[in-house]
Amino acid sequence: MSLTEIYAAIPHREPFLFIGEIVEQTDDRIVCRKTFAADDWFFAGHYPDHPLVPGVLLCESAMQAGAVLLSRLGGDMHGKMPVATRMNDVRFKRIVRPGETIDIEVQLREKLAEAYFFDAKVTCVGKLAVSLNFACMLASKAEAAK
Repeated sequence: MSLTEIYAAIPHREPFLFIGEIVEQTDDRIVCRKTFAADDWFFAGHYPDHPLVPGVLLCESAMQAGAVLLSRLGGDMHGKMPVATRMNDVRFKRIVRPGETIDIEVQLREKLAEAYFFDAKVTCVGKLAVSLNFACMLASKAEAAK
């Protein structure tokens, strides 16, 4: 999936877009990839002498991948956008540094009305960097603007 297609699927944009490409996708699973550049904005202040990708941004990458998956499920997204409602069981296992590439795998576990529950793992060079469960729901763009 090209960057143009990612833009069409989710509202995120640089500098807060943390997926670079879609590697594979089925009806209930997506795998995305992102390479962190040495000059990414957050490295300047996040351990400047020993820069590393903030763990919360690794979680954000998983939630963005989940949002792309959600947009492809064929539901009525007109006038709505995915918003995170919870993160559970977050486990950080490996530091990710500038220049490294992550693979983000997100699996849809359950759908209840407009609530979606996902399991995610982010790996770097084949090693688990973070695992988490998260949920999101479709919120009205008009309501979110208030």
